[in-house]
Amino acid sequence: MSERNNLQTVKCIREALLSGDLPTLLKFCIDDLEILPAASAKVPWAHPWRGRKEVERYFKTIAEAVEFQEYEADEFIASGETVVVMGHERCLVRLTGRLVEANWVQIFDFRDGLVCRHREYTDTAAWDAGFE
Repeated sequence: MSERNNLQTVKCIREALLSGDLPTLLKFCIDDLEILPAASAKVPWAHPWRGRKEVERYFKTIAEAVEFQEYEADEFIASGETVVVMGHERCLVRLTGRLVEANWVQIFDFRDGLVCRHREYTDTAAWDAGFE
């Protein structure tokens, strides 16, 4: 697949995520997708998730835990079979009522035109404080 196609796929995934359309999001991913969020002992989704069923639980866990007030992609970089997205978010943690504001970097790796791995790097200290 071309870098341009991979970039367009990531943008489609982002739109599906923002609209809560999990079936559309998953159609752009391989069945054994691996999601690797930034590690944290306090954030309920901050551990590796593998396979379609776990990935569905990953997104449901996030949706139940936080209310997104802002989720913006600031920059996209495509290179070979990888797309990097840099952005920022503001979320309300439902359990504590605290706001989390954080910058993030997401890395999407592709195989055969579909996302096979998603890695995220974010401000874990901000997220830990949000869940305390």
